[in-house]
Amino acid sequence: MTIYVDVIWGLNFLFDMMLLMLTQALIKEKIPRLRLILGALVASMIVPFTLFFPASILATVYGKILFSFFIILSTFGFQTMYRFFKQLFTFYFITFSVGGALVAVHFLFHQSFTVSLGGLLTFRQGFGDPVSWLFVIGGFPLAWFFTKRRMDQHAAEKIRYDQLCPVTISIFNQSYSTMGYIDSGNQLVDPLTKQPVIICDEPFLTQWVPLEEWTRLKQVSDSLDLEKIPKKWEQRTHIVPYQGVAGKSQFLLAIRPDKLTVMYEHEPLEVHKVLIGLQFSSLTKDHRYHCLLHPQIIKNGAVATA
Repeated sequence: MTIYVDVIWGLNFLFDMMLLMLTQALIKEKIPRLRLILGALVASMIVPFTLFFPASILATVYGKILFSFFIILSTFGFQTMYRFFKQLFTFYFITFSVGGALVAVHFLFHQSFTVSLGGLLTFRQGFGDPVSWLFVIGGFPLAWFFTKRRMDQHAAEKIRYDQLCPVTISIFNQSYSTMGYIDSGNQLVDPLTKQPVIICDEPFLTQWVPLEEWTRLKQVSDSLDLEKIPKKWEQRTHIVPYQGVAGKSQFLLAIRPDKLTVMYEHEPLEVHKVLIGLQFSSLTKDHRYHCLLHPQIIKNGAVATA
């Protein structure tokens, strides 16, 4: 039987890349894309090793476990033992979840997917039903998408709403902190950029905006006269349409910060793609908090690392 090593290697690289991306999404670690590519490349090296050196240690269970250590280290680096094993076990969980979904679907339909063209598209390990490469190529992305979707839904359900969290916002390289309120009712998203919109009030935002510029921004919010936007804020200002409680279409003036950091469950979650809706008054009378957080901020925020 003809074995195309480059094809198998390429598919293995893509699959490993998707598994590592899913692992990153679950543990909420912020790492460069090049590190993901490096990790997938290291993971895919097991293909030529096992084909050309079938008697090597990588063919054993202990060798594969040791090899997974190198995959995690090359992808996420090393900070602490706790974080390392958290990354490792999450990678195992993702791998078994996606792989288990494929096996379950395969045996549900039995030989419906076992397509064979002279042995080229069929993978057989010597026992059980053969697994079609077409089934793997088509089923793996679907299993990956299903797993990620379920994880996102679980993360959204797990968020403890109505909770106060310390928030730090950076604009023009100036950072100020306040308390933010995770508002389950805030589902506002900018339809153009698809970025979540949080709401911050006047006492907090005027730390960045002088009184004269704040007055002009308020005039823009009332009249939608974009020519009155202060020059300093032209590149950061957005007009976000939304539907009010009465069903009437309205517009919210928003600005784009450099970044936003939320301290949630003793971990800093860092977000760059977010908009700040301007509230030209105080959110609360007792000034207990000055920011209404979008739940998506907690779900999509990446753990900030030093």
